[in-house]
Amino acid sequence: MASSIEVMKLERYNSYIRKVNSTKLIAASSKLLFRVTLLVALLLIFFFIINYPPFTSSKNNNTSHIHHNNIHITTHNLLSSSIYGGGSTWEKQVRHSSMPRRISGLSVLVTGAAGFVGSHCSLALKKRGDGVLGIDNFNSYYDPSLKRGRQRLLAQHEIFIVDGDINDAELLTKLFDIVPFTHVLHLAAQAGVRYAMQNPQSYVQSNIAGFVNLLEMVKLANPQPAIVWASSSSVYGLNTNVPFSENDRTDQPASLYAATKKAGEEIAHTYNHIYGLSLTALRFFTVYGPWGRPDMAYFFFTKDMVQGKPINVYVTQDGKEVARDFTYIDDIVKGCLGALDTAERSTGSGGKKRGPAQLRVYNLGNTSPISVNKLVTILESLLNVKAKKNVIKMPRNGDVPFTHANVTLAKKDFGYKPTTNLSSGLRKFVKWYVTYYGIQSSKELDSPSDHSQD
Repeated sequence: MASSIEVMKLERYNSYIRKVNSTKLIAASSKLLFRVTLLVALLLIFFFIINYPPFTSSKNNNTSHIHHNNIHITTHNLLSSSIYGGGSTWEKQVRHSSMPRRISGLSVLVTGAAGFVGSHCSLALKKRGDGVLGIDNFNSYYDPSLKRGRQRLLAQHEIFIVDGDINDAELLTKLFDIVPFTHVLHLAAQAGVRYAMQNPQSYVQSNIAGFVNLLEMVKLANPQPAIVWASSSSVYGLNTNVPFSENDRTDQPASLYAATKKAGEEIAHTYNHIYGLSLTALRFFTVYGPWGRPDMAYFFFTKDMVQGKPINVYVTQDGKEVARDFTYIDDIVKGCLGALDTAERSTGSGGKKRGPAQLRVYNLGNTSPISVNKLVTILESLLNVKAKKNVIKMPRNGDVPFTHANVTLAKKDFGYKPTTNLSSGLRKFVKWYVTYYGIQSSKELDSPSDHSQD
Protein backbone atom coordinates (compact mmCIF):
# COMPACT_ATOMS: atom_id res chain seq x y z
CA MET A 1 0.00 0.00 0.00
CA ALA A 2 2.79 2.40 0.92
CA SER A 3 4.56 1.48 -2.31
CA SER A 4 1.47 2.42 -4.38
CA ILE A 5 1.22 5.82 -2.69
CA GLU A 6 4.89 6.50 -3.43
CA VAL A 7 4.39 5.60 -7.08
CA MET A 8 1.45 8.02 -7.35
CA LYS A 9 3.49 10.80 -5.74
CA LEU A 10 6.34 10.11 -8.16
CA GLU A 11 4.00 10.32 -11.15
CA ARG A 12 2.51 13.63 -9.91
CA TYR A 13 6.04 14.99 -9.44
CA ASN A 14 7.09 13.93 -12.97
CA SER A 15 3.95 15.50 -14.42
CA TYR A 16 4.72 18.71 -12.57
CA ILE A 17 8.29 18.72 -13.89
CA ARG A 18 7.05 18.20 -17.46
CA LYS A 19 4.65 21.18 -17.13
CA VAL A 20 7.42 23.37 -15.74
CA ASN A 21 9.79 22.40 -18.56
CA SER A 22 7.05 22.96 -21.14
CA THR A 23 6.35 26.43 -19.73
CA LYS A 24 10.06 27.29 -19.80
CA LEU A 25 10.32 26.06 -23.39
CA ILE A 26 7.36 28.17 -24.49
CA ALA A 27 8.79 31.22 -22.72
CA ALA A 28 12.18 30.67 -24.29
CA SER A 29 10.59 30.23 -27.73
CA SER A 30 8.56 33.41 -27.29
CA LYS A 31 11.67 35.38 -26.38
CA LEU A 32 13.50 33.99 -29.40
CA LEU A 33 10.59 34.81 -31.72
CA PHE A 34 10.39 38.34 -30.31
CA ARG A 35 14.11 38.88 -30.83
CA VAL A 36 13.97 37.54 -34.41
CA THR A 37 10.95 39.78 -35.19
CA LEU A 38 12.72 42.80 -33.71
CA LEU A 39 15.83 42.05 -35.74
CA VAL A 40 13.82 41.75 -38.98
CA ALA A 41 12.01 45.02 -38.21
CA LEU A 42 15.32 46.80 -37.62
CA LEU A 43 16.70 45.42 -40.87
CA LEU A 44 13.62 46.62 -42.78
CA ILE A 45 13.89 50.08 -41.23
CA PHE A 46 17.56 50.22 -42.16
CA PHE A 47 16.70 49.11 -45.72
CA PHE A 48 14.15 51.88 -46.19
CA ILE A 49 16.45 54.52 -44.71
CA ILE A 50 19.10 53.54 -47.25
CA ASN A 51 16.71 53.43 -50.21
CA TYR A 52 14.41 56.37 -49.42
CA PRO A 53 15.25 60.05 -48.88
CA PRO A 54 14.17 61.65 -45.60
CA PHE A 55 10.52 62.35 -44.91
CA THR A 56 9.16 65.89 -45.03
CA SER A 57 5.89 67.19 -43.80
CA SER A 58 3.15 68.65 -45.97
CA LYS A 59 0.97 71.42 -44.63
CA ASN A 60 -2.74 71.59 -45.30
CA ASN A 61 -2.52 68.31 -47.24
CA ASN A 62 -0.71 70.10 -50.07
CA THR A 63 2.08 68.30 -51.90
CA SER A 64 5.19 70.45 -51.99
CA HIS A 65 8.70 70.30 -53.33
CA ILE A 66 11.52 71.85 -51.31
CA HIS A 67 14.85 72.74 -52.84
CA HIS A 68 17.95 73.29 -50.69
CA ASN A 69 21.28 73.57 -52.52
CA ASN A 70 19.71 71.83 -55.54
CA ILE A 71 18.80 68.79 -53.43
CA HIS A 72 15.22 67.64 -53.92
CA ILE A 73 13.78 66.37 -50.65
CA THR A 74 10.56 64.44 -51.21
CA THR A 75 7.72 62.97 -49.26
CA HIS A 76 7.05 59.30 -49.80
CA ASN A 77 4.21 56.92 -49.25
CA LEU A 78 5.84 53.51 -48.87
CA LEU A 79 2.56 51.73 -49.34
CA SER A 80 1.87 53.43 -52.65
CA SER A 81 5.44 52.65 -53.76
CA SER A 82 4.80 48.97 -53.36
CA ILE A 83 1.41 49.27 -55.08
CA TYR A 84 2.75 51.22 -58.06
CA GLY A 85 5.65 49.09 -59.13
CA GLY A 86 7.70 47.60 -56.32
CA GLY A 87 9.18 50.22 -54.04
CA SER A 88 12.67 51.54 -54.53
CA THR A 89 13.29 49.80 -57.86
CA TRP A 90 10.21 51.46 -59.34
CA GLU A 91 11.24 54.85 -57.94
CA LYS A 92 14.72 54.49 -59.41
CA GLN A 93 13.18 53.81 -62.84
CA VAL A 94 11.00 56.90 -62.48
CA ARG A 95 13.94 59.10 -61.46
CA HIS A 96 16.31 57.73 -64.09
CA SER A 97 13.83 58.20 -66.93
CA SER A 98 12.92 61.76 -65.94
CA MET A 99 16.50 62.97 -65.40
CA PRO A 100 17.74 65.40 -68.12
CA ARG A 101 21.01 64.49 -69.82
CA ARG A 102 21.83 67.98 -71.09
CA ILE A 103 22.51 71.29 -69.37
CA SER A 104 19.25 73.15 -68.76
CA GLY A 105 17.35 70.15 -70.08
CA LEU A 106 13.64 69.78 -69.40
CA SER A 107 12.07 67.18 -67.15
CA VAL A 108 8.77 66.33 -68.83
CA LEU A 109 5.84 64.22 -67.69
CA VAL A 110 4.19 62.92 -70.88
CA THR A 111 0.64 61.66 -70.37
CA GLY A 112 -0.58 59.22 -73.00
CA ALA A 113 3.06 58.34 -73.68
CA ALA A 114 2.19 54.98 -75.27
CA GLY A 115 -0.14 56.75 -77.69
CA PHE A 116 0.66 57.82 -81.24
CA VAL A 117 1.72 61.44 -80.66
CA GLY A 118 2.93 60.75 -77.12
CA SER A 119 5.43 58.08 -78.13
CA HIS A 120 6.90 60.19 -80.94
CA CYS A 121 7.23 63.26 -78.72
CA SER A 122 8.82 61.21 -75.94
CA LEU A 123 11.47 59.86 -78.30
CA ALA A 124 12.23 63.33 -79.69
CA LEU A 125 12.60 64.82 -76.21
CA LYS A 126 14.85 62.00 -75.05
CA LYS A 127 16.96 62.20 -78.19
CA ARG A 128 17.87 65.83 -77.50
CA GLY A 129 18.74 65.12 -73.86
CA ASP A 130 15.59 65.96 -71.94
CA GLY A 131 14.23 63.82 -69.12
CA VAL A 132 10.99 62.03 -70.00
CA LEU A 133 8.60 60.08 -67.80
CA GLY A 134 5.51 58.60 -69.39
CA ILE A 135 2.15 57.55 -68.00
CA ASP A 136 -0.51 55.58 -69.88
CA ASN A 137 -3.45 53.38 -68.92
CA PHE A 138 -3.19 51.18 -72.07
CA ASN A 139 -6.96 51.12 -72.54
CA SER A 140 -8.62 48.99 -75.20
CA TYR A 141 -10.15 51.73 -77.38
CA TYR A 142 -7.91 50.22 -80.04
CA ASP A 143 -5.60 47.20 -79.95
CA PRO A 144 -3.45 47.60 -76.80
CA SER A 145 -0.70 45.48 -78.39
CA LEU A 146 0.19 48.46 -80.58
CA LYS A 147 0.58 50.59 -77.46
CA ARG A 148 2.72 47.89 -75.87
CA GLY A 149 4.85 47.88 -79.01
CA ARG A 150 5.41 51.61 -78.64
CA GLN A 151 6.22 51.05 -74.96
CA ARG A 152 8.92 48.54 -75.92
CA LEU A 153 10.34 51.01 -78.44
CA LEU A 154 10.52 53.72 -75.77
CA ALA A 155 12.10 51.32 -73.27
CA GLN A 156 14.95 50.76 -75.74
CA HIS A 157 15.70 54.48 -75.33
CA GLU A 158 15.47 54.34 -71.51
CA ILE A 159 12.03 55.95 -71.37
CA PHE A 160 9.92 54.49 -68.59
CA ILE A 161 6.11 54.47 -68.85
CA VAL A 162 4.12 54.19 -65.64
CA ASP A 163 1.12 51.92 -66.16
CA GLY A 164 -1.60 54.08 -64.60
CA ASP A 165 -4.49 56.46 -65.12
CA ILE A 166 -4.45 60.26 -64.86
CA ASN A 167 -7.62 60.00 -62.78
CA ASP A 168 -5.59 58.23 -60.06
CA ALA A 169 -4.83 61.14 -57.73
CA GLU A 170 -2.68 59.04 -55.39
CA LEU A 171 -0.46 57.90 -58.25
CA LEU A 172 -0.04 61.42 -59.62
CA THR A 173 0.78 62.70 -56.14
CA LYS A 174 3.44 60.02 -55.87
CA LEU A 175 4.99 60.98 -59.22
CA PHE A 176 5.05 64.69 -58.39
CA ASP A 177 6.60 63.84 -55.01
CA ILE A 178 9.42 61.92 -56.66
CA VAL A 179 10.18 64.21 -59.63
CA PRO A 180 10.37 68.04 -59.83
CA PHE A 181 8.91 68.22 -63.36
CA THR A 182 9.61 71.41 -65.29
CA HIS A 183 6.92 70.67 -67.89
CA VAL A 184 3.90 68.48 -68.51
CA LEU A 185 3.01 67.41 -72.06
CA HIS A 186 -0.59 66.30 -71.64
CA LEU A 187 -1.63 64.07 -74.55
CA ALA A 188 -3.75 61.47 -72.74
CA ALA A 189 -7.35 61.62 -73.95
CA GLN A 190 -10.23 59.58 -75.26
CA ALA A 191 -9.82 60.14 -78.98
CA GLY A 192 -12.14 59.70 -81.96
CA VAL A 193 -15.34 61.45 -83.02
CA ARG A 194 -17.61 58.50 -83.83
CA TYR A 195 -16.89 56.41 -80.73
CA ALA A 196 -18.53 59.12 -78.61
CA MET A 197 -21.91 57.89 -79.83
CA GLN A 198 -21.15 54.46 -78.31
CA ASN A 199 -19.41 55.42 -75.09
CA PRO A 200 -19.93 59.11 -74.21
CA GLN A 201 -18.93 58.66 -70.56
CA SER A 202 -15.38 57.71 -71.53
CA TYR A 203 -14.88 61.18 -73.06
CA VAL A 204 -16.10 62.95 -69.95
CA GLN A 205 -13.99 60.70 -67.70
CA SER A 206 -10.75 61.19 -69.62
CA ASN A 207 -10.95 64.54 -71.42
CA ILE A 208 -12.59 66.51 -68.63
CA ALA A 209 -12.27 64.70 -65.28
CA GLY A 210 -8.76 63.44 -66.07
CA PHE A 211 -7.60 66.88 -67.19
CA VAL A 212 -8.98 68.51 -64.03
CA ASN A 213 -7.30 65.87 -61.85
CA LEU A 214 -3.97 66.56 -63.54
CA LEU A 215 -4.38 70.33 -63.12
CA GLU A 216 -5.17 69.83 -59.44
CA MET A 217 -1.84 68.02 -59.01
CA VAL A 218 0.10 70.64 -60.97
CA LYS A 219 -1.38 73.58 -59.06
CA LEU A 220 -0.09 72.12 -55.75
CA ALA A 221 3.43 71.49 -57.04
CA ASN A 222 6.19 73.84 -55.95
CA PRO A 223 7.41 75.02 -58.37
CA GLN A 224 4.49 74.50 -60.74
CA PRO A 225 5.49 73.06 -64.13
CA ALA A 226 4.30 74.62 -67.38
CA ILE A 227 1.68 72.61 -69.27
CA VAL A 228 1.38 72.01 -73.01
CA TRP A 229 -1.66 69.94 -73.91
CA ALA A 230 -3.53 68.55 -76.91
CA SER A 231 -6.75 70.22 -77.90
CA SER A 232 -8.14 69.47 -81.37
CA SER A 233 -9.12 71.02 -84.67
CA SER A 234 -12.54 69.51 -83.93
CA VAL A 235 -13.30 72.51 -81.70
CA TYR A 236 -13.95 74.56 -84.85
CA GLY A 237 -17.05 72.44 -85.35
CA LEU A 238 -19.50 74.15 -87.69
CA ASN A 239 -17.19 77.10 -88.35
CA THR A 240 -17.25 78.04 -92.05
CA ASN A 241 -14.35 80.52 -92.13
CA VAL A 242 -11.34 79.01 -93.92
CA PRO A 243 -8.56 78.53 -93.20
CA PHE A 244 -9.39 78.00 -89.52
CA SER A 245 -7.79 80.65 -87.32
CA GLU A 246 -7.35 80.68 -83.54
CA ASN A 247 -9.58 83.76 -83.47
CA ASP A 248 -12.53 82.00 -85.13
CA ARG A 249 -15.62 80.89 -83.20
CA THR A 250 -15.34 77.58 -81.38
CA ASP A 251 -18.67 77.59 -79.56
CA GLN A 252 -20.51 75.33 -82.04
CA PRO A 253 -18.99 71.85 -81.59
CA ALA A 254 -20.36 69.16 -83.91
CA SER A 255 -19.44 66.19 -81.68
CA LEU A 256 -19.13 65.28 -78.02
CA TYR A 257 -15.39 64.77 -78.54
CA ALA A 258 -15.10 68.35 -79.81
CA ALA A 259 -17.22 69.60 -76.92
CA THR A 260 -14.93 67.95 -74.35
CA LYS A 261 -11.86 69.47 -75.99
CA LYS A 262 -13.51 72.90 -76.02
CA ALA A 263 -14.42 72.37 -72.36
CA GLY A 264 -10.74 71.63 -71.74
CA GLU A 265 -9.77 74.99 -73.22
CA GLU A 266 -12.21 76.77 -70.90
CA ILE A 267 -10.99 74.76 -67.90
CA ALA A 268 -7.42 75.72 -68.82
CA HIS A 269 -8.43 79.39 -68.78
CA THR A 270 -9.90 78.95 -65.30
CA TYR A 271 -6.78 77.33 -63.82
CA ASN A 272 -4.59 79.91 -65.49
CA HIS A 273 -6.70 82.74 -64.04
CA ILE A 274 -7.06 81.37 -60.49
CA TYR A 275 -3.81 79.47 -59.90
CA GLY A 276 -1.28 81.04 -62.27
CA LEU A 277 -0.69 77.91 -64.34
CA SER A 278 1.13 78.37 -67.64
CA LEU A 279 -1.02 76.58 -70.22
CA THR A 280 -0.63 76.10 -73.99
CA ALA A 281 -3.32 74.32 -76.03
CA LEU A 282 -2.38 72.78 -79.38
CA ARG A 283 -5.15 72.15 -81.89
CA PHE A 284 -3.96 69.15 -83.92
CA PHE A 285 -5.20 68.68 -87.50
CA THR A 286 -5.58 64.99 -88.58
CA VAL A 287 -2.22 63.58 -87.54
CA TYR A 288 -0.92 60.54 -89.45
CA GLY A 289 2.26 58.50 -89.84
CA PRO A 290 4.15 55.39 -88.60
CA TRP A 291 2.87 53.88 -85.35
CA GLY A 292 -0.41 55.70 -85.99
CA ARG A 293 -3.90 55.03 -84.68
CA PRO A 294 -5.84 52.13 -86.27
CA ASP A 295 -9.12 54.08 -86.00
CA MET A 296 -7.91 56.70 -88.48
CA ALA A 297 -9.06 56.48 -92.12
CA TYR A 298 -5.60 56.20 -93.71
CA PHE A 299 -4.78 53.29 -91.36
CA PHE A 300 -7.91 51.18 -91.83
CA PHE A 301 -8.00 52.00 -95.56
CA THR A 302 -4.51 50.49 -95.81
CA LYS A 303 -5.55 47.44 -93.79
CA ASP A 304 -8.69 46.78 -95.83
CA MET A 305 -7.04 47.43 -99.20
CA VAL A 306 -4.22 44.98 -98.41
CA GLN A 307 -6.83 42.36 -97.46
CA GLY A 308 -8.90 43.02 -100.58
CA LYS A 309 -11.86 44.39 -98.62
CA PRO A 310 -14.00 47.31 -99.80
CA ILE A 311 -13.63 50.72 -98.15
CA ASN A 312 -16.26 53.37 -97.45
CA VAL A 313 -15.42 56.77 -98.90
CA TYR A 314 -17.65 59.50 -97.53
CA VAL A 315 -19.06 62.50 -99.34
CA THR A 316 -21.11 65.31 -97.83
CA GLN A 317 -24.91 65.25 -97.76
CA ASP A 318 -24.92 67.32 -100.98
CA GLY A 319 -22.39 65.03 -102.71
CA LYS A 320 -19.21 67.09 -102.23
CA GLU A 321 -15.84 65.56 -101.42
CA VAL A 322 -14.64 65.39 -97.83
CA ALA A 323 -11.18 66.90 -97.25
CA ARG A 324 -8.75 67.01 -94.35
CA ASP A 325 -5.62 68.97 -93.48
CA PHE A 326 -3.50 65.82 -93.03
CA THR A 327 -0.45 66.60 -90.85
CA TYR A 328 2.56 64.29 -90.69
CA ILE A 329 3.66 63.19 -87.22
CA ASP A 330 7.17 64.68 -87.46
CA ASP A 331 5.70 68.13 -88.09
CA ILE A 332 3.39 67.75 -85.09
CA VAL A 333 6.35 66.72 -82.90
CA LYS A 334 8.28 69.84 -83.95
CA GLY A 335 5.27 71.93 -82.98
CA CYS A 336 4.96 70.24 -79.59
CA LEU A 337 8.65 70.76 -78.80
CA GLY A 338 8.47 74.36 -79.99
CA ALA A 339 5.54 74.99 -77.65
CA LEU A 340 7.41 73.38 -74.74
CA ASP A 341 10.55 75.40 -75.39
CA THR A 342 8.67 78.71 -75.48
CA ALA A 343 6.33 77.96 -72.56
CA GLU A 344 6.90 80.43 -69.73
CA ARG A 345 7.01 79.32 -66.12
CA SER A 346 3.83 79.07 -64.12
CA THR A 347 3.54 81.87 -61.59
CA GLY A 348 1.76 80.06 -58.77
CA SER A 349 3.19 78.30 -55.75
CA GLY A 350 1.52 75.66 -53.62
CA GLY A 351 -1.88 76.39 -55.13
CA LYS A 352 -1.66 80.20 -54.84
CA LYS A 353 -1.30 82.55 -57.79
CA ARG A 354 1.58 85.03 -57.57
CA GLY A 355 1.02 86.89 -60.83
CA PRO A 356 -0.32 86.70 -64.42
CA ALA A 357 0.64 83.55 -66.30
CA GLN A 358 0.95 82.58 -69.94
CA LEU A 359 -2.17 81.25 -71.72
CA ARG A 360 -1.88 80.28 -75.41
CA VAL A 361 -3.74 78.42 -78.18
CA TYR A 362 -2.15 77.31 -81.48
CA ASN A 363 -3.15 75.45 -84.62
CA LEU A 364 -0.77 72.70 -85.72
CA GLY A 365 -1.72 71.63 -89.23
CA ASN A 366 -0.27 71.14 -92.69
CA THR A 367 -2.09 74.13 -94.33
CA SER A 368 -2.96 71.99 -97.36
CA PRO A 369 -6.34 70.17 -97.29
CA ILE A 370 -6.46 66.97 -99.35
CA SER A 371 -9.61 65.12 -100.39
CA VAL A 372 -10.19 61.60 -99.14
CA ASN A 373 -10.31 60.44 -102.77
CA LYS A 374 -6.77 61.80 -103.28
CA LEU A 375 -5.68 59.96 -100.11
CA VAL A 376 -7.04 56.69 -101.52
CA THR A 377 -5.34 57.29 -104.87
CA ILE A 378 -1.95 57.73 -103.16
CA LEU A 379 -2.47 54.54 -101.14
CA GLU A 380 -3.41 52.63 -104.30
CA SER A 381 -0.13 53.69 -105.89
CA LEU A 382 1.98 52.82 -102.83
CA LEU A 383 0.31 49.44 -102.22
CA ASN A 384 -0.09 48.58 -105.92
CA VAL A 385 -3.71 47.69 -105.14
CA LYS A 386 -6.93 48.99 -106.67
CA ALA A 387 -9.33 50.01 -103.92
CA LYS A 388 -12.88 48.71 -103.93
CA LYS A 389 -14.73 51.90 -103.01
CA ASN A 390 -18.23 52.29 -101.64
CA VAL A 391 -19.07 55.99 -101.98
CA ILE A 392 -21.65 56.88 -99.32
CA LYS A 393 -22.98 60.03 -97.71
CA MET A 394 -21.41 61.07 -94.41
CA PRO A 395 -23.59 60.02 -91.46
CA ARG A 396 -24.60 62.60 -88.87
CA ASN A 397 -22.07 61.40 -86.30
CA GLY A 398 -20.16 64.59 -85.58
CA ASP A 399 -17.59 64.45 -88.38
CA VAL A 400 -17.03 67.73 -90.22
CA PRO A 401 -16.59 67.80 -94.02
CA PHE A 402 -13.54 70.06 -94.24
CA THR A 403 -10.58 71.23 -92.16
CA HIS A 404 -7.86 73.72 -93.06
CA ALA A 405 -5.33 75.18 -90.60
CA ASN A 406 -3.95 78.69 -90.47
CA VAL A 407 -0.61 78.25 -88.64
CA THR A 408 0.63 81.85 -88.87
CA LEU A 409 0.63 82.28 -85.08
CA ALA A 410 2.63 79.10 -84.39
CA LYS A 411 5.12 80.07 -87.09
CA LYS A 412 5.52 83.52 -85.55
CA ASP A 413 5.92 82.36 -81.94
CA PHE A 414 8.08 79.25 -82.29
CA GLY A 415 8.95 78.81 -85.96
CA TYR A 416 6.43 76.08 -86.76
CA LYS A 417 6.60 75.15 -90.45
CA PRO A 418 5.26 71.82 -91.78
CA THR A 419 7.54 70.26 -94.40
CA THR A 420 6.07 66.83 -95.26
CA ASN A 421 3.46 66.47 -97.99
CA LEU A 422 0.86 63.70 -97.97
CA SER A 423 2.53 61.55 -100.63
CA SER A 424 5.88 61.33 -98.86
CA GLY A 425 4.23 61.00 -95.44
CA LEU A 426 2.03 58.11 -96.57
CA ARG A 427 5.05 56.43 -98.17
CA LYS A 428 6.74 56.39 -94.75
CA PHE A 429 3.58 55.09 -93.11
CA VAL A 430 3.09 52.27 -95.61
CA LYS A 431 6.74 51.25 -95.28
CA TRP A 432 6.27 51.00 -91.51
CA TYR A 433 2.92 49.20 -91.88
CA VAL A 434 4.14 46.39 -94.14
CA THR A 435 7.21 45.91 -91.93
CA TYR A 436 5.35 45.95 -88.60
CA TYR A 437 2.62 43.56 -89.77
CA GLY A 438 4.95 41.36 -91.82
CA ILE A 439 3.25 42.01 -95.16
CA GLN A 440 5.04 41.30 -98.43
CA SER A 441 5.09 44.57 -100.32
CA SER A 442 4.77 44.36 -104.11
CA LYS A 443 6.26 47.80 -104.63
CA GLU A 444 9.49 49.55 -103.67
CA LEU A 445 8.83 52.08 -100.91
CA ASP A 446 12.35 53.37 -100.31
CA SER A 447 12.53 55.68 -103.33
CA PRO A 448 13.40 59.32 -102.59
CA SER A 449 10.46 61.69 -102.40
CA ASP A 450 9.78 65.38 -102.75
CA HIS A 451 9.11 66.93 -99.33
CA SER A 452 7.67 70.16 -100.66
CA GLN A 453 4.08 71.01 -99.94
CA ASP A 454 1.32 69.56 -102.16
